[in-house]
Amino acid sequence: MNIFNGKLWKYSSFIENKNYSFNKEEILKNITEEQLDDAYSTISKWDNYKPTPLLLLNKLSKELNLNKIYYKDESKRFNLKSFKALGGAYAVEKITKGNKDITVSTATAGNHGRSVAWGANRLGLKCKIFISEYVTDARGKAMEALGADVVKVKGNYENSLIECIKQSTENSWQIVQDVAWKDYMLIPTLTMAGYSVMMREIVDQINNDEITHIFLQAGVGGMAGAMVAGAARYLKNIPKITIVEPDSAACVMESIKTGKIEGNHGPKLAEMIANFQFIKTVSSIIITHNQLGAEGVKILAKSPFLPKVKDVHLGSNNLGDEGVTIIAQSDIFSEVITLNLECNGITAKGAKALAQSPILKKVEYLNLVDNRVGDEGAFAIANSENFGDLTYLHLGGNRVKSEEAKEALKNSPRLSKLEKLKVF
Repeated sequence: MNIFNGKLWKYSSFIENKNYSFNKEEILKNITEEQLDDAYSTISKWDNYKPTPLLLLNKLSKELNLNKIYYKDESKRFNLKSFKALGGAYAVEKITKGNKDITVSTATAGNHGRSVAWGANRLGLKCKIFISEYVTDARGKAMEALGADVVKVKGNYENSLIECIKQSTENSWQIVQDVAWKDYMLIPTLTMAGYSVMMREIVDQINNDEITHIFLQAGVGGMAGAMVAGAARYLKNIPKITIVEPDSAACVMESIKTGKIEGNHGPKLAEMIANFQFIKTVSSIIITHNQLGAEGVKILAKSPFLPKVKDVHLGSNNLGDEGVTIIAQSDIFSEVITLNLECNGITAKGAKALAQSPILKKVEYLNLVDNRVGDEGAFAIANSENFGDLTYLHLGGNRVKSEEAKEALKNSPRLSKLEKLKVF
């Protein structure tokens, strides 16, 4: 506990990551020199581009008995008041490639959405921004002022992300999100490349001073990753890099403690979620690309705290037919309206379990993209007595080959409310 500048500061703990060594070659495999250089080359040509200042904190340096402390001030970046102005806008430009007919979309709590909206505006693109009901009206209006169509969604950030994915899938909008998952890496990488411009500017402004330490916040992982990549690209001598985060959300620190990435972390994650008593307030589950497996789903289904949620996104979790069957039989899923089970190795057996489930009668949105349900699974869904409320069904990439199966889905009297069907 220290008193500095009239304020009380608490230093919790420090862990040196002995499982990590700075390897330029490995770092620049994930985000290449060409991507980093292109980001700077592109952004520096934008109208009103100016490097943000690198401030020398003389008073702080003196009080801490250090030579020099610099602070990168991003408060005036393109009048958006955040380093995020660099990332989303750059990703928009690169992914749309001059096509004016593309609509970009994102879910946000504020700064990333403003960057995407601003980037779309400068290129003359339509933009859809999804925010939760807890985002202030002022933030929503700030994005509207940049030309975006802002959609407020009931619930938290996860709910706004669900709605963004849902509407973007239905309308073929391009999602520009700043988080990555297994099959969604390019746009987050482009966003990071945009952030790396800060490091290039620092190198240009440092006046030959050697950088010995860099302190980065953990809250936006893409920013920290971008600055590490920028250091690998632009610095000859690599400084000591420290990630700072609040002790109330010390995710990075806890990860370092394990010493390794757990290969079978899915069930452990499920157990942690299932036993988290405050989860009783949620209405949505978004757990994608985490290898939950059937075991993980079983743990979630037995949770004493998890309520009957309405939106479930469990894409790319290796659920298989066993995991899907657990979902189909577990009362905890009886209120589900949106069910996303893409990329889970589901065969006709799993499709039958879903179609015959008396639990899933309220499902309106069903996404089974890139599974293996085949014609047999398609017929099972078409003949389901329980999917009467289904309005959206996506069976793309499921080896549904026969015209009979496709016609059965299209003309099924059991799926009388079906408005949108995708089979290819």
